[in-house]
Amino acid sequence: QVQLVESGGGLVQAGGSLRLSCAASGRTSTNYAMGWFRQAPGRERVFVAAISTSGVTTRYADSVKGRFTISRDNAKKTGYLQLNSLKPEDTAVYYCAADLRGFGPWSTRQDVYDYWGQGTQVTVSS
Repeated sequence: QVQLVESGGGLVQAGGSLRLSCAASGRTSTNYAMGWFRQAPGRERVFVAAISTSGVTTRYADSVKGRFTISRDNAKKTGYLQLNSLKPEDTAVYYCAADLRGFGPWSTRQDVYDYWGQGTQVTVSS
């Protein structure tokens, strides 16, 4: 079992930055890929970014490439999503997730993730 808790969301003006955190507990091993997804009001949840177990390999949605950075600190059992150059269209609830299978071409798919956090709200004002 892995429990995930996101934090760091908030209200920010367009062009601003936020750093989201995803703290994991309940499992001693950090041998899982981590992903971030987001769900805007009235829309489906979509992939944002994913990172391999080691943190070496990452993948991003085209909409956030060059603006968002995913990382992880396995010693702290915490994943991060740095959000820069935020736009109003980035407004959403952001979720982190863990995939015990590890990182691969499937890491953009929601259905492969085993555990999810409760989400943190990011609101970007224009």
